Amino acid sequence: MIGKLTGQVDSIAGDHAIIDVGGVGYVVFASGKTLARLGNRGSAASLLIDTHVREDAISLYGFADATERDWFRALLNVQGVGARVALSILSVLAPDELARAVAAQDKAAVARANGVGPKLAQRVVAEMKDKVGGISLGISAPVAGAAPAAADGPMNDAVSALVNLGYRRAEAYGAVTRVMQKQGADAALNDLIVHGLKELAQ
Repeated sequence: MIGKLTGQVDSIAGDHAIIDVGGVGYVVFASGKTLARLGNRGSAASLLIDTHVREDAISLYGFADATERDWFRALLNVQGVGARVALSILSVLAPDELARAVAAQDKAAVARANGVGPKLAQRVVAEMKDKVGGISLGISAPVAGAAPAAADGPMNDAVSALVNLGYRRAEAYGAVTRVMQKQGADAALNDLIVHGLKELAQ
């Protein structure tokens, strides 16, 4: 099984890239966001790989970081979501955006992905709700040459504070996400905790 590829970008087309590793070109399917972070032909690239083996094909799916890969794997557990649909969802929603959409039960955001109708979007946010807290939101293995996204400090601190008060991480994450939607991304840590408690009390 292939778990990671490090080489050079040979080409990017549609839903995949060809990564040249020592003269061997690997076809790697990836989300639009990951493909956009790869450089031009000849640029260094390093992708985490999820290898899928079937009787008629071996498919490689590439990810910019472990968080995106974890979301991909989690999405595959939702009935009706295959690898291509999972990548489609990750093409319109970065991992942190998908986490917020699931926590807020925002099926409209998920339905923006190609191949995802309202019913499937509802199933995704419903079945993924309890898994949000188990998937970290950090960037752990960025594509070579790409700058990692900044961690959302106050949000993570607020979630940790609520977890320390005895709430489940998924519940705390959902509450803080709803507060941020109402108050904006620049809400103070104290406000996130206080109003998060109010959300959890409802």
